[in-house]
This record gives sequence, structure tokens and C-alpha cells, in this order.
Amino acid sequence: MNRWERTDEVIDRVEHALIVILLSLMILVAFLQILLRNFFATGLGWGDPLVRSLVLWVGFIGAAIAAKEGKHINIDVVSRWLPTRGKIFIEAITQLFSFFVCGLLAFAALKFIKNEAQMGTITFLGIPGWVPQIILPITFGLMALRFCLRSFRSLSACMKMDTNPVEKGTG
Repeated sequence: MNRWERTDEVIDRVEHALIVILLSLMILVAFLQILLRNFFATGLGWGDPLVRSLVLWVGFIGAAIAAKEGKHINIDVVSRWLPTRGKIFIEAITQLFSFFVCGLLAFAALKFIKNEAQMGTITFLGIPGWVPQIILPITFGLMALRFCLRSFRSLSACMKMDTNPVEKGTG
């Protein structure tokens, strides 16, 4: 296992732990809000904005996990009729395209965060407005790296098929 794969596994464990913690916190705060509103005619002023931010974090961390596991949304029309090598090549091109899109989105998210920081908006509990949104460039960047790695793996598998006589039917 190379260095990137080990690092990716550590990141994967952190992502899964964060999903559990954030989802639990989100459910707890939402449940507390319901109890406070229905039984005490009050609520936490920061509860709803916190839950919205937690939904954002859980969703984007889930997207990064899906990118790692290769379970992202995929439209498969052409590859059904292609031979194995063609399927692998199309997969590599799709992964490369996803890498570029996520890279562009990470760049745009960084610009967005920079603008939010310059505006100086404050969210719940006095937290700067850009802090809950920092998950955007982080996860888009992570997804870009994962798509890049998957595309190189697919291209490598495609190239190995050229050198493997068993795959060509000569062995």
C-alpha cells in the first residue's frame, strides 16, 4: 500500500467518525428543538442554523465517501456495449472528467470562502460565516484527488491489458 492509499484510509476513518458524530449531533439538536417548541414554547436560537450547517457537512462528507468507494452517481449508457478494455478506458475518462469538475468546484469554493471571510458575516453563536462553509473546498478537493487516483488506476489497468497475453487471448 503506497503513501497516498494509507493517507486516504486514515482520511476515510476520520470521515466515517465525523459522519457518526455530526449526524448524532444533528438528530439531538433537532429533537431538542422539537421538545422545546412543543412543550415549553421556546427553542434554541442557534439550533436551526446549526442543523442546517450539519446537514451541509454530513452531505458533503458523504459525497467524499461515495467518491472514495466509487459509488458516486454514474450514467452508464455506452459502456454496456463495449469490451472490457473499452469499459475501463471510458471509466478512466469519466473519472478524469469528475476530477476536473471537482477541482474547479474546489477552486470556486475557495473563492467563495474568501469572499465570505472578507464580508465578515457572523452566523450562530458568533461563529464567522465562512467557518461552517469550509467543508465545501475541503470535500471538493478531496473528491478531486480521489477521482484523479481512480482515473490513474483505470488507465493503468487499461495499459496492463495491452501487455498481458492472457487478456489478448494468446495464452
